[in-house]
Amino acid sequence: MNSFKSILFVLSLGLFLNCSPKPKSEETSEASKEKLLVALQKFNTAFQHGDIETLDSMITDSYVHTNGTSQAIHKSNWLGYLEKRSKRIISGELEVLHYEMDDLGFVHYKDFTIVTGRVLVTNRISQDTIENQYRVTHLWVSENGNWKRAGFHDGKIK
Repeated sequence: MNSFKSILFVLSLGLFLNCSPKPKSEETSEASKEKLLVALQKFNTAFQHGDIETLDSMITDSYVHTNGTSQAIHKSNWLGYLEKRSKRIISGELEVLHYEMDDLGFVHYKDFTIVTGRVLVTNRISQDTIENQYRVTHLWVSENGNWKRAGFHDGKIK
């Protein structure tokens, strides 16, 4: 139920802000979008390789992470998950063969952007190769001129 509330909150916030007047960016939308694309690439590369230090620096202190298989978790719990995942990558138990985000959509406001997309991931766990696709929604905020991820939700496509 908490995951549902999180999704409902993000969707309601997006709807409210979509109806709000003057959602103008302080930067040009193209320059801001380009900066965000760079941040997304850096974030996704760090996630693929289990780079916890980079990921920690790129999420807000009040970060909320939800997916279809668990309740919403906050920054410390997500970083705890990442530590376990990173150990599996280092040990060779988990190998991320492919991690790509495509089909991107952006709804940009003054200090935040809702990013939607699809993540394609291929992992090798032991000898098994597993391919998955996820539909994702990110909430990115601008803090001191840098984009940070404030919220995330995914749902498995296949």
